[in-house]
Amino acid sequence: MSPRRMARIAATVLVAFVIVSSSPARADVRLPSVIGNHMVLQRDMPLPVWGWADPGEEVTVKMGDAKASAKPGSDGKWMVKLPAMPAGGPHTLIVKGKNTIELTDILVGEVWVCSGQSNMEMGINSIQNAEKEVAAAQYPNIRLYHLCPYRTATEPQDDFKAEWRPCSPDTIKKTGAFWTSGFPATAYFFGRQLHKELDVPVGLIATAWGGTRIEPWTPRVGFELVPSLKDVLKVIDEATPNYDKAVRKAIADTEKWLPTAKKAIEEGKRVPPPPEWPKHRLENSAEPTSIYNAMVHPLVPFGMRGAIWYQGESNHMDGMAYFDKMQALINGWRKIWAQGDFPFYYVQIAPFDALYPDDTLPRLWEAQVAALSIPNTGMAVTVDITDLKDIHPKNKQQVGNRLALWALAKTYGKTGFEYSGPLYKSMAVEDGKIRISFNHVGAGLVSRGDKPLSWFEIAGEDKKFVKADAVIDGETVVVSSPEVAKPVAVRLGWSRKAEPNLSNKDGLPASPFRTDKW
Repeated sequence: MSPRRMARIAATVLVAFVIVSSSPARADVRLPSVIGNHMVLQRDMPLPVWGWADPGEEVTVKMGDAKASAKPGSDGKWMVKLPAMPAGGPHTLIVKGKNTIELTDILVGEVWVCSGQSNMEMGINSIQNAEKEVAAAQYPNIRLYHLCPYRTATEPQDDFKAEWRPCSPDTIKKTGAFWTSGFPATAYFFGRQLHKELDVPVGLIATAWGGTRIEPWTPRVGFELVPSLKDVLKVIDEATPNYDKAVRKAIADTEKWLPTAKKAIEEGKRVPPPPEWPKHRLENSAEPTSIYNAMVHPLVPFGMRGAIWYQGESNHMDGMAYFDKMQALINGWRKIWAQGDFPFYYVQIAPFDALYPDDTLPRLWEAQVAALSIPNTGMAVTVDITDLKDIHPKNKQQVGNRLALWALAKTYGKTGFEYSGPLYKSMAVEDGKIRISFNHVGAGLVSRGDKPLSWFEIAGEDKKFVKADAVIDGETVVVSSPEVAKPVAVRLGWSRKAEPNLSNKDGLPASPFRTDKW
């Protein structure tokens, strides 16, 4: 090849390189990970589909006969809402802009977000009868989406890398971070019960982290909604300015350190350690919003029916303040998702004869009962399926099923069964005794094992509680003690090791309670 021809080719390549490098890079249409193959979309409500593309680029989304288009704003984000669809599938979803994305094996059914700390995260490999449950987990129309490993963020994030998987013995035992124990068991048993009763596909989105408090799961707007938590807002709002200030100082300290370090190297001396670089406070998994930002916000606004929650052990010292924090969490999620007061069902944590000092656990239970006053909530009681020596009780089948009872009754309108254990309603003093009335008596009150009722206490005006005799009388319980002639208050299960045996005939245990506010 002649030198002149080689020069022309080189010039052409150079011009092409300049043109390409000076032109804006084309951004392909991109979807968040939660919108992917094998996903379940929420039936009977508009279906949000969103992603990113070049500003002004028209993006069209099509599934079956449904079709919608949108153009990204200056931030590159776009969203459409496909019309509501009934349960069914599989469907194919096509997203088309400058490029085309085709998602397959999509079902439409019921979607639930499942969150909390280690008892929610606890996987199917770690529960009772684990081998049998894994082998039986052949439910291709239950789909699992698990946000793991753990992440925190100082600001709300747009995405989290994860994927939907049809439920099978292989997929359910291999996902998970908690002791590498597989997909969260409580979430699975909850979803399995819904799938069996409703006969529709079920999507389970699991986002949980052992040992975490409630505050990091809560968005900033949740704390705004609860006046008593204004101090938490201060922590959030000061975190970034304080970090920026610390970074400026670290830069200055580093600039001072550099000459010293260079000189030490030149003289063959030991180099002094560099200044410590600061960490943003909200990078800590114990700090408010830090986990929400990374492990919940990427799900918004994915269409879902509701949420289940299993957490509280790490907030056991909070007492009734936990009620305020539950309001912040629940109403914060509802505000962010903009789907109204969607169902939020949670687990009252189990007794445990360690960790919890004095009566801190009963006071937490009291706060969890109080959270039932938040609209569209429900609580599964677990005092009868505990292990006093293990903070992670292994009977997660019953936990998931009890949460499902609330959903079937309150969300899906199923009837003919009781969905809660007895909950304290009122008391009346009668001739040296106190009569306790309950909600959710169901088919009647019973003592598990036909043994005398346990863990009832009674007190007079001196506020000294003593062990009490308790007898079922119709739909009430009559409590007394020869040591208390003029009783004024009753408590049930007011101890971290209490496993009271009062239940209804539907097999659901009564929640611990107290009638006093001492």
